[in-house]
Amino acid sequence: MTTHELLETATPTGVDTAVVDRLFRDARTVGRFTDAPVPDELLQDVYDAVRLGPTAMNTTPLRLLVVRTPDARARLAAHMADFNRDRVLAAPVSIVVAADTDFHEHMATLVPHAPTSGERFAGIPDVRAGMARDGAWLQTGYLVLGLRAAGLGVGPMTGMDAAGIDAELLAGTSWRAIAVLNVGYADGEGTDRPRAPRLTWEQTVRVV
Repeated sequence: MTTHELLETATPTGVDTAVVDRLFRDARTVGRFTDAPVPDELLQDVYDAVRLGPTAMNTTPLRLLVVRTPDARARLAAHMADFNRDRVLAAPVSIVVAADTDFHEHMATLVPHAPTSGERFAGIPDVRAGMARDGAWLQTGYLVLGLRAAGLGVGPMTGMDAAGIDAELLAGTSWRAIAVLNVGYADGEGTDRPRAPRLTWEQTVRVV
């Protein structure tokens, strides 16, 4: 049986169709949410699962700022692009996704078989910044899928003043904002737009 066939049918040896539907086929970028609360305990459960996804050297540079209070929400919205501002103000919760440029300080814990491995990064902040950003983006993909698996809708956004968010909400840290995720339970499909087309295997893949 091909991988495509496994994804199309639920079998003991394949991927359950319902899981694939929830994560990909039926899932949408959500812009309209219900008023149902999203508890921190649920977000923590999601994080505890997705943190296990691989990153380069197990650096796990993803950091999350959960924005709930009206004051914090207004401060975040002020740094969003005009077309994203109302979305932040209306969502049950927004998560500032950040990359920790000082990830190397945790490598004694994260890489116990090479506890001094973080020392090589101490004097090369530009390299750390690139690694942190790459790793955090990878983990953001895991996070979106984890939130969907928990039954939540996600609206990822990059239309923002990242430096402004860093100065306003992440000051005094080595965290650097890369995206904002609005999170909650979708109101209906969570969007009035039809799904946009995607490129096919033939358009995007080379086999050598």
